[in-house]
Amino acid sequence: MPVLTRLIPSPVVVDIRPGALDDLACVLADERISQSGRLAIAVSGGSGARLRDRVAPSLPGADWFEVGGGTIDDAVRLAGEIQGGRYDAVVGLGGGKIIDCAKFASARVGLPLVAVATNLAHDGLCSPVATLDNDAGRGSYGVPNPIAVVIDLNVIREAPVRFVRSGIGDVVSNISAVADWELSHRVTGEKVDGLAAAMARQAGEAVLRHPGGVDDDGFLQVLAEALVLTGISMSVSGDSRPSSGACHEINHAFDLLYPQRAAAHGEQCGLGAAFAMYLRGAHEESAAMAEVLRRHGLPVLPEEIGFSVDEFVRVVEYAPETRPGRFTILEHLALTTEQIKDVYADYVKAIGS
Repeated sequence: MPVLTRLIPSPVVVDIRPGALDDLACVLADERISQSGRLAIAVSGGSGARLRDRVAPSLPGADWFEVGGGTIDDAVRLAGEIQGGRYDAVVGLGGGKIIDCAKFASARVGLPLVAVATNLAHDGLCSPVATLDNDAGRGSYGVPNPIAVVIDLNVIREAPVRFVRSGIGDVVSNISAVADWELSHRVTGEKVDGLAAAMARQAGEAVLRHPGGVDDDGFLQVLAEALVLTGISMSVSGDSRPSSGACHEINHAFDLLYPQRAAAHGEQCGLGAAFAMYLRGAHEESAAMAEVLRRHGLPVLPEEIGFSVDEFVRVVEYAPETRPGRFTILEHLALTTEQIKDVYADYVKAIGS
């Protein structure tokens, strides 16, 4: 009987621990990613640049490229600077914007990417997507997964705690996103990739149910692993479906309707997930999710990030337009303005103030 398997695109190295950055050169050489040490390292003017003095002595063959921001022009410019340099790999050292620029640039020049994250703000650090600002607003571009992911928990601790909180909201929202995916399967017949769904859901559940907090190395380890697994789940499914449902539609609506006032990605996704769970009738799960988000200092009501009830109602009403063709609890219920107001009032009562 033949053994049927499939190949899953995933990093060959995932190194998450305190002090991981100090061993970056050894890891890349041992795994034959860059035995020569010829690396193009993209950094920002912020956290990545501050780490350059620490890392540079162990990488004498590397060239350093400062990236101005997270736009498509920045990524194209980086690719142009790297092209022809005879490098083994590209390293994105910094936050999400730098890693996304490095993802796009490495794909453009045909080199593998090593993602060295300096914060845990969202699941993009290991996803097959680069999110970059463009003339039309913001676009998502398909790219290969990183060949290696290195996360030094000591470095993560040095980043503002709001980045950790954002990552918590983003990964916990997987639970709502997978529920939306399964709803679409029941209603529209959309195919669900069971492996991708399991990976994303378990990543969310691991963070949701962990008793630790943002100052706990054990919790940070689980959060970092969950973000990496979520990124791999998107590679398995071939799109963002395992981690993006009504929660992310609500997040995108905040960004598009109120670009100057929008909160952190994970804050909006976590709030959107708790509300979406309530919409689908999972009231106990919604309350439990809200309780955990609150414990970690995340918002569960729009007023907590500076939005009125009417503004939030407008966000929920507009949210389905942000991802045409995606079916979630929002599209399924197709609530009117007054119905959204009524459900929101019930949600507030259910989760408490």
